[in-house]
Amino acid sequence: MLKFTFLGHACFSMETEGGETLLFDPFITGNPQASVSAEELSANYILISHAHMDHLGDAYDIAARNDAVIISSSEIAVAAQERGADAHGLHIGGSHRFPFGTVKLTLALHGSGIPGGHACGFLVGCDGKTVYFAGDTGLFGDMRLIGELHRPDLALLPIGDNYTMGPDDAVVATRFLKARQVIPYHYNTWPLIEVDPLLFKEKVEQQTEADCIILQPGESYTL
Repeated sequence: MLKFTFLGHACFSMETEGGETLLFDPFITGNPQASVSAEELSANYILISHAHMDHLGDAYDIAARNDAVIISSSEIAVAAQERGADAHGLHIGGSHRFPFGTVKLTLALHGSGIPGGHACGFLVGCDGKTVYFAGDTGLFGDMRLIGELHRPDLALLPIGDNYTMGPDDAVVATRFLKARQVIPYHYNTWPLIEVDPLLFKEKVEQQTEADCIILQPGESYTL
């Protein structure tokens, strides 16, 4: 059983049966959607998809306060280590087993936000479930391979358009991934990425086999 809490924009916490907490892209300070303050957050692991400010966010401060391990691309891991954080670097296609489960880095079509780096997504295997956090990305054909090889129980997908996939491409991504359930993020934080998530939900449930869960900042969902 995994408990997901949406903390606004692209930030989620994931609580495992073993009591570990994973944070994804903890942009809290300056986030108009944030449902908590950065000082309230605790984590054992922090997964960072890329180094743009609305994803890297408060990661280093949260890691320092909690002795958390940062998991990201090699370049971001090195930058975190230079700041005194404990970090584990991976590259696209690589995976590693941690105490809570496995993490595999996936492709993401987006800027890295750091010299020489790559944006990425994450496949997390934990408590018998597979979770795909896409990071910031456009639609890409190899999502079909992720679906064929891993078929996520839950896909977390950006839908806000302009910087990432829009709703229609995210519906196609859901179909490619063969995801059983999908939660959208990276929308309505600012006017430039305003979309109607209910229309996305309608299309997902009409055009794919997935159920779509819409979370407001602060709301949780148990997988």
